[in-house]
Amino acid sequence: MLRWTIIFIVIAIIAAIFGFGGIASGAESIAKILFFIFIILFVLSLVSRLFKK
Repeated sequence: MLRWTIIFIVIAIIAAIFGFGGIASGAESIAKILFFIFIILFVLSLVSRLFKK
């Protein structure tokens, strides 16, 4: 999941460099959503490990 976030961030940066505003903002918002999902899943994984032991 983190790999997809990085891919969309790179797409957003490349699109911003070439001046494609709509594509850059779309890729940026997708990357942001994926990043927050990744963080939530990471925290849930850590919490479940604490309660497992």
